[in-house]
Amino acid sequence: MTDINRRGLRLEWVAGLGLALAALPAAAQPMASETALSVEVRDVSSRTQAKASVAVTGADGLPASGVVSIDDGSGQLAQVALNSEGKAAAVIALAAGKHVLRAVYAGDATHRTSTSAASDVTGAASSTPNFTLSLAAVAPSTLPMNVAAGGSGTIAVTVIPEDNAALTSPMFVTLSCSGLPSLASCTFTPESIEILPTTPASCAQGSPASSCPPVSSMLIQTQGQGGASALPGAPQTRGGNVVAWAIVLPGLLGIGGFAWGARMGRTRGRWMRRLALVALLGLVTTVGTTACNPRYYYEHHGPPATPPTPSGTYNVTVTGQSTYGVTAVSSATTMVLTVQ
Repeated sequence: MTDINRRGLRLEWVAGLGLALAALPAAAQPMASETALSVEVRDVSSRTQAKASVAVTGADGLPASGVVSIDDGSGQLAQVALNSEGKAAAVIALAAGKHVLRAVYAGDATHRTSTSAASDVTGAASSTPNFTLSLAAVAPSTLPMNVAAGGSGTIAVTVIPEDNAALTSPMFVTLSCSGLPSLASCTFTPESIEILPTTPASCAQGSPASSCPPVSSMLIQTQGQGGASALPGAPQTRGGNVVAWAIVLPGLLGIGGFAWGARMGRTRGRWMRRLALVALLGLVTTVGTTACNPRYYYEHHGPPATPPTPSGTYNVTVTGQSTYGVTAVSSATTMVLTVQ
């Protein structure tokens, strides 16, 4: 083969390789997304409450999935997970003054992040002492919180007082949570926060705790797959069989007596009734001391295996509840928990 022919074959091979590579599909890139925010404001017990409604769609017009945060300037007021329609809503208690709210979409595997247009709202001033809540993850936990079934995470809940200088007695705020999946729990340490007229509403970074708003530690605990275990001191199966045979034997003898009772002639009916009663007593007692009895099964096999916390993504609401005089005071915020 001449050199010219060899060069021609190489060129054809290179050209074919280029065409084959060009025919390969390009790696999928996350598409752009668009986040829309609408805010409805209303007064509740002399307090401004905002309902933030969010919708996120991809460039293809289909709803997106993932997590959205509601931000006020550089601070985060709430965090919610989008539903199957790409929508979410959060109810936020606003402090007095001007607020610039934005919805920030964190993106997912197929959508890029996006931020909504700003929505300007104003919180009404009130002379009634009040408070707001702020959440921050405690390392190694994060927000949104992601845990495996059986895992846990910790969130710092800051109670920020408002107009507390007007307090004539301490205000106690009791914290709770809702929206957790089954077989999961939350505990607060401390569960009740005291607010005094002198409690600070803010502090500089690095300030001591006494110079900052009070904080409670919220522990969210999920449950893993449990296993059955034998109870300490439970009777062994062999011993149980001995007891069972001690009860079974009279029953068997009673049943066998039927044959003998058949020969008793005139007294047959009377003996049959007596022996039937003995057989029935033996049978009932046997059932009560064998595996047909729940207590017997529990003592010999232990409790049944417990299921894990169901996997999924959940909107968890953290609420603070207190009273000042006869006025009920409450505030809430939302976070996202994903159980894997």
